[in-house]
Amino acid sequence: MPGQPAGVERSVSRARLPETAAVLEVRRAVRGWLGEYASDTVAVALSGGADSLALTAAAVVEADAVDALVVDHQLQPGSDVVAADAAATALALGCRSARVLAVDVVGDGGMEAAARRVRYAALDEARNGLPVLLGHTLDDQAETVLLGLARGSGGRSIQGMAAWAEPWGRPLLGVRRAVTRQLCADAALTPHEDPHNTSSEFTRVRLRTEVLPLLEDVLGGGVAAALARTAEQLRADGAVLDALAGELLHTAGDGATLSIETLATAPAALRRRAIRAWLLAGGAKALTGKHLHAVDELITDWRGQGGVAVGGGSAGSRLVAAREHGRLTLRRERQARRR
Repeated sequence: MPGQPAGVERSVSRARLPETAAVLEVRRAVRGWLGEYASDTVAVALSGGADSLALTAAAVVEADAVDALVVDHQLQPGSDVVAADAAATALALGCRSARVLAVDVVGDGGMEAAARRVRYAALDEARNGLPVLLGHTLDDQAETVLLGLARGSGGRSIQGMAAWAEPWGRPLLGVRRAVTRQLCADAALTPHEDPHNTSSEFTRVRLRTEVLPLLEDVLGGGVAAALARTAEQLRADGAVLDALAGELLHTAGDGATLSIETLATAPAALRRRAIRAWLLAGGAKALTGKHLHAVDELITDWRGQGGVAVGGGSAGSRLVAAREHGRLTLRRERQARRR
């Protein structure tokens, strides 16, 4: 669980930024995001790295008020000093407040996944109802798309990160990482260089340092931008398909079950999206392409097969989708105890 946040608040005196190309590009990106998605007051997740530092500097100029939230994962000696320095920089730039959130990184899925979970939980708890701006750049988006391709679970997995997914905002998805580093240099800001960001034990780091540079070299450049454009186009298409799938669910559903006949006559892309939404609403967890395919076969390739466990069960029970009397049902089934 997140530790109790330490914070500092003082009267705001905003630092002036030079009007260089990098500064103006980041400011335009933040201004555009604020105009489309947010009110005049935001929180910023500040790690002290170049991306979040550039984002904070630009947000202070473009927004009426900015609260900086600095997560200390306590994974390295001296992390408290790094966090305190980041908070001090935020105040020097003109943030209304700066809070250090100390967390304990525990949980399943490896350190990377556990750190992400506790970080987002701490930010969500501390944001005080404000949208939280994150420093993800176009390069991060390209890496996310490649990770989604590796999972192979359909178009949704390569839609990348959204510019706004409440309460998380990402104004810099169209800005290259090199631009944020240049802003820091132009504004005489010294970013913290996290050693985890260069450690080859992390898949994302290898994508960043090995895979993407190789793709850029082999394909003649522009790969990161092309991947980011692909994600943007897929998100736009996905929004339309999700809306149509919602209409299909309304037509096929009776509140708890779905009509097999209605689903069977729908296009596969809509049917599978509708099934996914229905399963998630019913409590399914960690759905995979294998789960969706098996449930879809209950509709399109019925051979008398039994139900499909879809995760989301509890101790002693499992959540199962099944075909019964022309309806698709979702229920909890008691599991036999192992001897």
